[in-house]
Order: sequence, then structure tokens, then C-alpha cells
Amino acid sequence: MPKVKRSRKPPPDGWELIEPTLDELEAKMREAGTDPHEGKRKVEALWPIFRIHHQRSRYIYDLFYRRKAISRELYEYCLKENIADKNLIAKWKKQGYENLCCLRCIQVRDTNFATNCICRVPKSKLEAGKIVECIHCGCRGCSG
Repeated sequence: MPKVKRSRKPPPDGWELIEPTLDELEAKMREAGTDPHEGKRKVEALWPIFRIHHQRSRYIYDLFYRRKAISRELYEYCLKENIADKNLIAKWKKQGYENLCCLRCIQVRDTNFATNCICRVPKSKLEAGKIVECIHCGCRGCSG
């Protein structure tokens, strides 16, 4: 699989600080895409990809909003080049969605009764000892 094409514009200052981590996550993403999926359900084969996508977006989000370690220019470059998911980050900024695992879990059109995914239900509202696993991304509870 060829490397993702970036724009001709060179990356802004500070790119060399985050590039090794992003390359490592890219390698994990490629490995997850080529992993054998025998014995798994069709949706389970995609779970590692969703987790790595979440991890990469959360890394950029934390660097910019929490640790303030990267510039706005570098942050916007990462969003423009689709290194981080701008829609997922926009949800993380809203109250109640700080730990959201993926956007599919809040899309009501993907469920039978037009509700959110089971992983969005708080653990205190679930039966004790019940293991909850999202069918979309494999999350075990992202509501907090």
C-alpha cells in the first residue's frame, strides 16, 4: 500500500517532534489492515483500525489543547492533511463527549431504534457484571 500523499506545502515547524509518533501509528495502522481476520466477525476485523484512528486523533488533540505543545499552524496542518479526524475532535470539545470513541457510536441512523450505541450508556446505569462491547468499534464504554 503506497504512503499517503501529503500536499506539496512543507509541514510547519514542530513537525519533526510529532513525526516519529505519527509514523509509528501509521505502521500500526498498516499492520492492522493486513492482519488475518479468520475466526472473527466481519465487524471485529475493523476494530483495531478504529482504535488506532482514535489514538492518532487523541494524540494531536492532547498535544494542542491539553499540553499546548504544538502550534495552531501545525494543528491545522494535521487536520487539513487528515492526520487527525476534525469531526471527532470537534465532538471531544463538547461537554459529555470528552471520551467519545468514534462518531458511529452517536449516529442514530446506525441503530435499530434511533438511539445511541450501548457504549454511550453510563456504567452506573448498566447491570452489574454485564460486559458491554460496542458493535461498531469494540469500545467497552466511552460515556465516562
